[in-house]
Amino acid sequence: MRRKFKVAVLGATGMVGVRFISLLVGHPWFKLVAAAASERSKGQRLREAVRWLPPQGLPEEILEFEVKSLSPKELEAADVVFSALPSDVAGRVEEEFARAGFAVFSNASSHRMDKDVPVLNPEVNADHAFLVEEQRKRRRWSGFIVTNPNCTAAVLTLSLKPILDGFGIRRVLVSTMQALSGAGYPGVPSLDIVDNIIPFIKGEEEKVERETLKMMGSPSKPASFKISASCHRVSTIDGHLEAVFVELGRKAEPSEVAEAMEVFQGEPQKLGLPTAPKPPIVVKGENDRPQPRLDRMAGGGMAVVVGRMRKDPGLNGVKYVVLGHNTIRGAAGCSILNAELLAAKRLIS
Repeated sequence: MRRKFKVAVLGATGMVGVRFISLLVGHPWFKLVAAAASERSKGQRLREAVRWLPPQGLPEEILEFEVKSLSPKELEAADVVFSALPSDVAGRVEEEFARAGFAVFSNASSHRMDKDVPVLNPEVNADHAFLVEEQRKRRRWSGFIVTNPNCTAAVLTLSLKPILDGFGIRRVLVSTMQALSGAGYPGVPSLDIVDNIIPFIKGEEEKVERETLKMMGSPSKPASFKISASCHRVSTIDGHLEAVFVELGRKAEPSEVAEAMEVFQGEPQKLGLPTAPKPPIVVKGENDRPQPRLDRMAGGGMAVVVGRMRKDPGLNGVKYVVLGHNTIRGAAGCSILNAELLAAKRLIS
């Protein structure tokens, strides 16, 4: 890169916002210059406004940042903004920033299904990045919005990409066991989740189904295979575990599918992007892997881990388990990788 881009985080005091900040500290391409949040946090030091910190903490100089308001004028020192805003406010605020000329990389669902807004999981659909040019032209914006997918869909689609490319897909069934951090901070009340599993996450199944098809199709047409999701909250802190059942487009042995995953490289790996995990998919041979406590930080939390690859007689295909870190690969890390991809393609100026 010829220069470092100056970046800010919107919704910086929430769990995903703090995760953005922790991943941006020391980034070779991006320099964090500001943190912004709602009016109730405006004017506070970040250390006063934040209730959750990653295990490694944050540098003192970052904790001394004064929290800014969600205004393009307040953040005019930045070129790029990463949005960890809740969906009920993200739509309007992100549009204001894009209209004002910022490159907006959003973790919110507000714009994911807009036809001219790419939902990017870079190893899966890097070719969708150029939708931002159509978006700028259509909306007459100098900036743009790019979204990353729902955390569950991010993990799922990365595991499905080499299958789609090598064997084709007719049908996908997925049953998820989703971590508490996916509900944000403070998350699910302890008396609801301790000694319990909650077999419902509002809107989650619909997001997984819609977003998977949008990402795995062409920029103008969703994929045509059938997908059905069942989503459940479990008492794990980080790491979404998903049981996946795939009807293949052509007959293949589980060992062939596993090998295709092991050798898979997406565009981020070919471009050598800083946040790109090498490899993006880790395949485990043990019968009892992957496990969240052991495997969620594979590739710095950016890789997904696949295990228990075997035949599925019900669908005449394969079935496996995939694990991914929901607040890194499934949220902030994916969004930062998106920004790296667009910077490498010179779509950020």
